[in-house]
Amino acid sequence: MKERNHTFDFLCGLCIIRMMCNHAIAMCGLRWQHVGGISWYDLMSWTFFFMCFFFFKAGYFNKTVSGNSWAYCKDRVKRLLVPYITWSIIGAIVYFGMIALFPYIFVKGKMVSFEWSHLWNTSHSYGNGPCWFLMSFFTAYIAIHFIEKVRYLHWLILLFPFISYWLYTIGSPLWLSLDNVFMGIFFFFLGRVWKVIMQKLKRMRTIIFSCILIGVFVVGNILFHGEYTMSTNTWEGNMWGIIVNTVCILCGLSGLLLALPLPRIPVINYIGQHSMVYFVAHYPLIYFYIFTHRAAHATYKYNWGECTLLILFLFVVCSWLVPYVERIPWMSGRWSKK
Repeated sequence: MKERNHTFDFLCGLCIIRMMCNHAIAMCGLRWQHVGGISWYDLMSWTFFFMCFFFFKAGYFNKTVSGNSWAYCKDRVKRLLVPYITWSIIGAIVYFGMIALFPYIFVKGKMVSFEWSHLWNTSHSYGNGPCWFLMSFFTAYIAIHFIEKVRYLHWLILLFPFISYWLYTIGSPLWLSLDNVFMGIFFFFLGRVWKVIMQKLKRMRTIIFSCILIGVFVVGNILFHGEYTMSTNTWEGNMWGIIVNTVCILCGLSGLLLALPLPRIPVINYIGQHSMVYFVAHYPLIYFYIFTHRAAHATYKYNWGECTLLILFLFVVCSWLVPYVERIPWMSGRWSKK
């Protein structure tokens, strides 16, 4: 059996840990509070690119975007769209169910109230906003499949970051938050191209080149700082800085760790290996945690102690859920391969 790639498990594990901590800290109102002269937001400004790794990783490993279109689309529906619908429903049940049980926990103006247009305007589903990723991932895979069908069409992908930026300037108008799909496809093909480059460079040259790319990112992020938020297709700062810095760090960091190579880091790699469960389950758990606190009139806002307990609660429960969720294909997307 081929040994599992520890590098991308490690990077995806870091991404999941960052994301879950970020959501918990934001929900507790602590993103801007300084600890030792630095805030959580300051840290996030140097790790904004982590969400892009999932698309980059998919391109690095994926070899099955061609073939019969009907069979391919059906497979993507099962593995991505079905879990998206499932966990959107679960999130909505937790969100509206808790409000129905304890109506006084709803804060008008600060919490999302139900609107039918929300169902098609955004893929950030009620009670489980991070599910946007599954919808965008699904759409990117389908688009890539048909791009591969037309010779030379993939060269248009070089324009996709500029299309994404243009959509941002006009308010990201596409339904289901699909404005970010252009960047997703760009990162997918970046991963594919980077794999070819690494094979040509060999190990030592890859390490040297990767270190140079990481150095360019550090300097560029200081001089031309910009952040791309994939979930909302938001561009903050210098457009060229965002594109160049993100390309450099995705290729540089993955190239360096792949070439070293990186050993398995038990906890982080486990989370990365089972990232789907942590990704889809943590946000309904956050709502369950804070809504029970509101129902009991307990304080959780602006409290690092409560925030730490919330983060521990998320990782413990999600880790416990891993074997159970992965047994259910319509929740995990793990359907048997024919």
